[in-house]
Parts: sequence; structure tokens; C-alpha cells
Amino acid sequence: MTREVEHTEDGRWIVVDGRRWRTADPTLPDDVRARLLHHLGVARSAVRTHRGDDDAVAAARARVQLAKTGLGERGTAWWDQDDAERRARWESALAALGP
Repeated sequence: MTREVEHTEDGRWIVVDGRRWRTADPTLPDDVRARLLHHLGVARSAVRTHRGDDDAVAAARARVQLAKTGLGERGTAWWDQDDAERRARWESALAALGP
């Protein structure tokens, strides 16, 4: 099933099923975006895999939060950050997430 995704005119949000979600920072270098999306996918998978183990699920959800913050989808809005703050955001997330 494919959902219809709308983009707001300013490019800051997508709308899925009537709900607005912040888009990822468009200035992310492709390699950084790919690494963060990889970490996000692995962490989401771990949330599903470890159901019933509260500690493991909490750890996986923390990794989801880190990846989404690195992407600019959570935390301070990427459009409110200067270039140095944006870089610091994704570098910090990648350092915390590991290789």
C-alpha cells in the first residue's frame, strides 16, 4: 500500500494521511543522510524485534531518536539553525550512533 505524500510549499513539512511531519534537513550530505537512514532502519527493526524486553526496546527507541534528530526531523528545527549548528547536530548524532 502506497500512501500519498504531500509537501508543503516551504519544503519544511510533508503531510501523510492528514498528519504533518517535519522533513529531513535538505542540506545533509548524501553520505551522512545514508548513514543516518541506515541507523534509523536498524533501530526501528530492533524496536520490533525486542518487543517484550523493555530495556532493549528503550535502547532501540533512543537510537531512533538520535537518528531522527541527526536527520533534523526532531529537536530544534533545521531551518532555525545556522550551518555550524546543523553540522554539529548530525555529527553529534553519528558519533553517538557509532559506525
